[in-house]
Amino acid sequence: MTDTRGQQPSYETYNGPLPGERAGAQQPGGAYHPPQAYGAPASGGTAGGQTGAVRRPRTGARTTPRTRKARLRVAKADPWSVMKVSFLLSIALGICTIVAAAVLWMVMDAMGVFSTVGGTISEATGSNESNGFDLQSFLSLPRVLMFTSVIAVIDVVLMTALATLGAFIYNLSAGFVGGVELTLAEDE
Repeated sequence: MTDTRGQQPSYETYNGPLPGERAGAQQPGGAYHPPQAYGAPASGGTAGGQTGAVRRPRTGARTTPRTRKARLRVAKADPWSVMKVSFLLSIALGICTIVAAAVLWMVMDAMGVFSTVGGTISEATGSNESNGFDLQSFLSLPRVLMFTSVIAVIDVVLMTALATLGAFIYNLSAGFVGGVELTLAEDE
């Protein structure tokens, strides 16, 4: 068999369901008919010497996988879900801040920064009657952790409130301009 240009067409094997039908679909009348190859004889014989497969002409088939893309729009952000997520993320950030402050204090104490700087400050601020400002007692670990904890709690409240307010403002602006458009791609 030759095409109009006198060349032999290339063929590929097709083992899927017929067009417009699902594989293994139940036919009208309630009888189940297993899927058969496109163009295969209904008697269960072979077509072209192959069992369950028929050769179809190849028409410029792609060799690279196709990427599906979809353009989506974020039309609304639910303020309640934004508040819950921002609350959990700000708590995690607060815990990281407290741990980082404790580690930084321990490293600086092990390096002798507080004793060296504290000695210099007490000499500069001291007189004959007093020893001057004691930096080591002022920057003790419990006091630093207490101050960091207060800052972390304030950050949790502010970040949660600002994120929730941001969701409300986004919903208002998305009503006017349509929201943020995203292009999502899926590799097959």
